[in-house]
Amino acid sequence: MKTLFSLTKRNIKLFFKDKGLFFSSMLVPLILLVLYTTFLAKVYNDSFASSIPQGFNVDDKIINGLVASQLFSSLLAVCCVTVAFCANIIMVQDKYLGVRKDLLVSPVKKSVLALSYYLATLSVTLIINLVAFGASLIYVAVAGWYMTFGDVMLILLDIFLFTMFGAALSSIINAFLHTQGQISAVSTIVSACYGFICGAYMPISQFGSGLQKVLCFLPSTYSTSLIKNHAMRGVFAEMSNSGFPDEVVSEIKKSVDCSFEFFGHNVSDTAMLLVIIVTVSVLIGAYVLINVFKRDDVTKARRKRSKVVK
Repeated sequence: MKTLFSLTKRNIKLFFKDKGLFFSSMLVPLILLVLYTTFLAKVYNDSFASSIPQGFNVDDKIINGLVASQLFSSLLAVCCVTVAFCANIIMVQDKYLGVRKDLLVSPVKKSVLALSYYLATLSVTLIINLVAFGASLIYVAVAGWYMTFGDVMLILLDIFLFTMFGAALSSIINAFLHTQGQISAVSTIVSACYGFICGAYMPISQFGSGLQKVLCFLPSTYSTSLIKNHAMRGVFAEMSNSGFPDEVVSEIKKSVDCSFEFFGHNVSDTAMLLVIIVTVSVLIGAYVLINVFKRDDVTKARRKRSKVVK
């Protein structure tokens, strides 16, 4: 345990020591927040306004709060994964620079080394996402605040679980990378595609029926839907209290993926949470097994020496 803690601490220090890497990773969610509020806020605002029945007066604060909740929940759903790929660069650097070989020559188990990289990635990504969450709360407070303390706590739980998912996914993929160019290419691809796949940039309800069925099998779909539910629950309740017809509220929920169906069966928040927990557990287990059984240069060299001795 002491070795695991020391290695994790060492990996975290190396990440924050690289000021350029740290600030670029920190700026990614903040830049996305600015872009979301600048270019997408008005689009979503007009879309929600057009779905309201004619002759029904709605407080602008409710619409603004609805838009703000959707934007910041989508932002966090993306950053929990994309930032993890940037934070996991230390693992690839160690392989590229030969540090991993030196660590494995010492009495350090592969499983302990693998977990140290994962925990460091989780810690760094969580710190950055919490900063983004704080900035998002300021934006929501200005636009229209309808969340309760319980909603905020649930969103924090979502961020923690989704960051665990992002750290595990990035760790598995990066386990097969060996250069900084490779991880840069993979990070670029993930940043460009993940937001669409998880329904953050565009709700999955706007996709074709065939693509919707395919995305039903991806855990990222449920992570985005879950955090949207927790972020927008308060504003939906306020809409109902203001006299919105239940049919209108239900349709808006479907349009933003808060109400999600799996082949005609409604998926509850509890079911979404279980999907994420099971997925995280499987990914972490797979990552450790990959590192334990994957042959590296040190293992090959040891086996070669043993054959020579024999």
